[in-house]
Amino acid sequence: MGTGPSTRITRRQLPVTPAYAFTDFKAQGQTIDHVLVDIGRTTCFRLSPFNAYVALSRSHGRECIRLLRDFDNDLFLQHPNEDLRIEDNRIERLAEETKKGFSRTDSLTENKVP
Repeated sequence: MGTGPSTRITRRQLPVTPAYAFTDFKAQGQTIDHVLVDIGRTTCFRLSPFNAYVALSRSHGRECIRLLRDFDNDLFLQHPNEDLRIEDNRIERLAEETKKGFSRTDSLTENKVP
């Protein structure tokens, strides 16, 4: 070989696996063998607990899910929607009123003489 400067070159190969991407809307109703999920913060839109649930529930189990990056714990600690929270409270109040109404009816019918 020549007497000029030499350069050492090392080639490193990364494993590549064929895959495809889904949005949570596309993945709804499907069961996917292995899932790589990104539920981290985005600059384009706000991720809701509903989106995260769909993404995390598409595989056969926890051992088949991998998270791409860390996520904000507040995603699972806040109520998903204020209107939904208000409606849940309204329905809960109605259920309690219904139970009270039936318990009064039951006590009235028990006191009647046959």
